[in-house]
Amino acid sequence: MAKDLRTFLADVVKHDPGSLKRVTATVDRRFGVTAYGAWYDKRNEYPALLFADVAGSSLPCLTNLVATHDRMALALGVPVEVLTRSSLAGQGRAGHAPVEVTGAPVQDIVWRGADADLGRLPIPVHNELDGGPFLTAGVAIMRDPESGRLNAGIYRHHVYDGRRMGVWFFGSHDGGTIHRRYAARGEPTPVAIAVGHHPAFLMGAVSRVPGIGGEYEAAGAFLDEPVDVVRAVTSDLLVPARAEVVIEGHILPDERVEEGPFAEWPGHYVGGGSKPVIEVSAITMRRDAIFQDIQASGREHRLMGALPRIASIHEAVRQKVPGLRAVNIPLHARMHCYLSIRKEFDSDPTRAAFAAFNTEPENLRAVVVVDDDIDVYDEREVAWAIGTRFDAAEDLQVIPKWNGPGGLLPTNWSYDADGGRTPRRSSAVIVDATKPAPPVVFPQRARVPLDAVAAVDPAAVEDVTSL
Repeated sequence: MAKDLRTFLADVVKHDPGSLKRVTATVDRRFGVTAYGAWYDKRNEYPALLFADVAGSSLPCLTNLVATHDRMALALGVPVEVLTRSSLAGQGRAGHAPVEVTGAPVQDIVWRGADADLGRLPIPVHNELDGGPFLTAGVAIMRDPESGRLNAGIYRHHVYDGRRMGVWFFGSHDGGTIHRRYAARGEPTPVAIAVGHHPAFLMGAVSRVPGIGGEYEAAGAFLDEPVDVVRAVTSDLLVPARAEVVIEGHILPDERVEEGPFAEWPGHYVGGGSKPVIEVSAITMRRDAIFQDIQASGREHRLMGALPRIASIHEAVRQKVPGLRAVNIPLHARMHCYLSIRKEFDSDPTRAAFAAFNTEPENLRAVVVVDDDIDVYDEREVAWAIGTRFDAAEDLQVIPKWNGPGGLLPTNWSYDADGGRTPRRSSAVIVDATKPAPPVVFPQRARVPLDAVAAVDPAAVEDVTSL
């Protein structure tokens, strides 16, 4: 059976019992859905939550689906250590082109005209100061008018009313390039937003694939099978046949509306402004569809963003510095990146860092480069390397005006006493915490011989209960 959201939920129930919970109480879409996630978050617990009764909607709402490395590893079919101890998740798998089918489940039910009302979907208001409901787990599919290639990406969508919502393209988002090309012709941009699919499909959608398009193929690599697609009902776009819901419409070429505020993954209210508008023309769905949400600024939001970018950065850096060993983007600080390399030349750290920055130019603020004897998944080791191998006068590079202007990072704005703000650019840094390149001899690291550690007999160790 082809993989989709439902096959993954069955996998979770079978292989990770107790981690999918159903909420039977009626919840308000305004903070009711996210309140449960926040409640568990305070207890350092991150179950997937299926809300059976969201007030004002006949659809259940699923959130927090891959808020843990365990469930993400299950989705990708790899041991959890691959996600927590390496940067190789999904690498080495061949991409699969999408396969067009007919009779897709996602078109079992079709709403058009006045029936295509966004208010019928359980779209939550996530955080206290949000400007309204936001669609957070939708994969927007568009076709580039110049190359004809299909592009997919996750953007935030502020729902204004039943038929209109915003879309925020930021920085190097290919979706923004596609929209600008249509707008330059005075034409609306056809768009279809798929909601609810296997997590591996979403991982493909947020991968940093070079150029416009390729996300369907990347999703096929993460799924380890092609994505079934079907032609949309109001355009020639190909949408995931096994999605739960698809919202079809057009991005208007010459209309913009004030968007936000919205709490993004850095945990602050920034961004917003005048953004393009999507006009909805149809909503299709499966029978008994499940609406999927990603809790904004929550753990799932950060994890979904970090993991595919780790893989993309790994590939980009490896091409410039073959001695790359591992990449980590810490879940608690997605604007930082740690690289470990086998250093051959003193220029390697700089080349590696810039390859990472250019893969994720909007969000990375600091790249720390360490030697291959440092575990980049252990913050203590990274801190130790900075403390013992980094000289701020020699090994710190400040890159002026790298990020911005504006965007999601609070430092990309200047503020005044009246609450106003102005977009600006901010700097990034490279921290070279590596030893000098050969043939320079650097002091050896202290450690107990590994063979002696391996010879330890734990069975010979017992608790001391009396002297």
